[in-house]
Amino acid sequence: MTVPDAHRTSPADGGRAARDGGRGWTILGTGAHLPREVAHSADLSRSLGLEPDWIERRTGIRRRHVVAPGEAASDLAAAAADAALRAAGLRAADIGLIVLGTSTPDVIAPSTACRVQAMLGAGRAAAFDISAACTGFVFGLQTAIGWLATQRGSSPYVLVIGVEVYSRFLNRADRATAALFGDGAAAAVVGPAPAGHGIGPITLGSDGSGVDDVLIPAGGSRLPASAETLAGLGHTIHMDGRAVRDFITAVFPRLVAEATENAGVKPADLALVIPHQPNPRLVASLAGEAGLEPGQLAIVGDQVGNIGAASIPYALDRAVRTHRIGPGDLVLLAGFGAGLTWGHTLLTLPPP
Repeated sequence: MTVPDAHRTSPADGGRAARDGGRGWTILGTGAHLPREVAHSADLSRSLGLEPDWIERRTGIRRRHVVAPGEAASDLAAAAADAALRAAGLRAADIGLIVLGTSTPDVIAPSTACRVQAMLGAGRAAAFDISAACTGFVFGLQTAIGWLATQRGSSPYVLVIGVEVYSRFLNRADRATAALFGDGAAAAVVGPAPAGHGIGPITLGSDGSGVDDVLIPAGGSRLPASAETLAGLGHTIHMDGRAVRDFITAVFPRLVAEATENAGVKPADLALVIPHQPNPRLVASLAGEAGLEPGQLAIVGDQVGNIGAASIPYALDRAVRTHRIGPGDLVLLAGFGAGLTWGHTLLTLPPP
């Protein structure tokens, strides 16, 4: 599958603004939250009538987390956001905007972000959702920087959250999807950057001709809920596995090349590359083609599976908290997902 250039947006460069002496924006704190219940791949493989190591051999996923009854996307998102606020040394009242990326909201409307705003007590914040599937966090960063650059008199801090509760939308008999998806949330606080640190450039893209490659077909205005959609499992994730694999294989090396060429650096200059990882084994296998050493990739999908819009911020949070990256390191975030959508950005973390 080709990834066309025509749908790409113009870059936004918060990092360059900071380096050139103007106001730039960076990530000031990160946080993550996973449900308590763990579903191991060996057990899931057995439930599908497969050998215990079937899922791990094909995907690299060993476990994933699953929400408890009554637990929803907003619960996970609020917990992750609270952790990010604490890491940034801020209160919920300091936040001017909440941008939440998800494919599995609490309800169709209103936004899950509004519920999270109320749960946090972020009374000064505007709040809305972004539907860009697994690229939602990168789209959210672009939205955050655009808002920060144009607001006057508002708080200069934004919460960008990615959250998914995929377990509520799985056909447990479909090995192509049941093997991959998990639940989780992660968040980042975006705010003013000190000189030499920042986010950018950010590049986003879409190819709507692949909109049916991964989707939940029922429950919207085209196929509203009915006895027929329920019986036909229309409210579960449907995926063309071959098309998705072809897309990942084509897009990930391209995102690395595009980001480094635009910034005038080489892949070897990157301290860490944080990709979306719907199939961590497949993504890791593409390191060489992308000009990377295996150790440059932040692979966490083996522990959490595909957590969609939370995938990149979760891996970023893990990298920060385990001191895999630190102030001044050049980090690439590379997202891709249903829609089809993709996006990438470079960032350098500020000093504590």
